[in-house]
Parts: sequence; C-alpha cells; structure tokens
Amino acid sequence: MTQTPNRLERRKAQTRGALISAAQGFIASGELNVPIAEITKAADVGMGSFYNHFESRDQLFQAAVDGALELLGMYLDSLTDVDADPADAFTRSFRISGRLFRLQPELSRVLIHSGPELITSQHGLGPRAVRDIGAGVDAGYFRVPDIQLSLALVAGALLGLGQLLLEQPDRDDAQAVDAMAYSVLLALGVPDDDAQDLCARPLPPMSDVPSVDGERE
Repeated sequence: MTQTPNRLERRKAQTRGALISAAQGFIASGELNVPIAEITKAADVGMGSFYNHFESRDQLFQAAVDGALELLGMYLDSLTDVDADPADAFTRSFRISGRLFRLQPELSRVLIHSGPELITSQHGLGPRAVRDIGAGVDAGYFRVPDIQLSLALVAGALLGLGQLLLEQPDRDDAQAVDAMAYSVLLALGVPDDDAQDLCARPLPPMSDVPSVDGERE
C-alpha cells in the first residue's frame, strides 16, 4: 500500500530524529570518530536511510550539536521573564544552564564535547548570550569592549564549570554555579554588590528539564 504524504513525512522525521539521538549519545560519551554503521545500528535504521538524511557523519554530528544547543536555548526562553533587565536575564540563564549539568548530565556532556560550538553556533546559548550581553552594554550594566571576546569568556567558564561538576559529584552544584556566575559578572564589569545581588535572586522552578532523547525529566 502506498503511504500517504503525511505518514511518509512522519516516518522520515522519526528516522532523522533517531539518527540525531544516537549521534548525541555518542557525542556525550566522547566517541566522535564512531563509524556510521555503529550510528545506524544504535538508531535501529538502515545504512541507506542514513544517506537519505545526511551526507556524512560530520553533518549528522553538527545537526546533533545544533539540536542540543537549541533544545537548551528554548528551555531557557521558557523560563525567561520578558520584563527582566538584561543583567538579570543573563545571570538567570547562566545559573540555570549551570544547574542543568547535574539535572541533565547527558545533555550536558553533549555541550561539553561540542566545545567551541557554544561560541560559533547560531543555535542555543551563544546567540542568546550575545543578545543579553549586548543589551546589558547598551543599558550600562556591562562594561566590555568586545562582545565576542566576552562570549568566549562566558562559554569557557560554563564549559569548565560543567566539566568540574560532572567530575566532582560531591561538590555543591548550586554554590559552585552561583560562584562562577558572580565571577563572570565581575569580568563583565558589574560592581561587586550588584553581582552578589544578581546571583542571590530566586530562580524559577526548573520543571520539564529537557533531555537529548526528546523526553522531559
């Protein structure tokens, strides 16, 4: 029986999603040179199906990283107060992102292994951080001469923090995240008292935490 276009599109989307999910699992475990055959086996799809969606493993891995970054970015957007000032919005996003390293370690490992993608990707944290830093500069909260360099500083701090939290499970994550957020704010030119205040503000409830398998925790 010939499949209807809608059903065919759903199956194609399911296959693509399965490949991306499998790739995210390999990225999370640091297996970046895994053969395509192993990826298709993990996704439970045929080799031919792979090339219906991606030209290469690198293209698939790029889609997997972009998907994880955008998943996190959308989650942060869902917790954003539209009336918050730029400094508060930036600090909140950093503190929530840091807490996700323990709440969703699989997603976090994808981010850690993506490394520079946090800075260069047009998805997820990078564009949102640039937006908030730029708005903070315009509003006089941040004093930085180069927003891209500031983004590199923020991304490096977040990745280093995430690696530390994953390697040291006994470390108090909330305390560590807020301490790093405080240091980042100082580096962006925020006065000490203001930085302390921003890092002490209550965060919204972190429900429906995203995961790279598409489910919610």
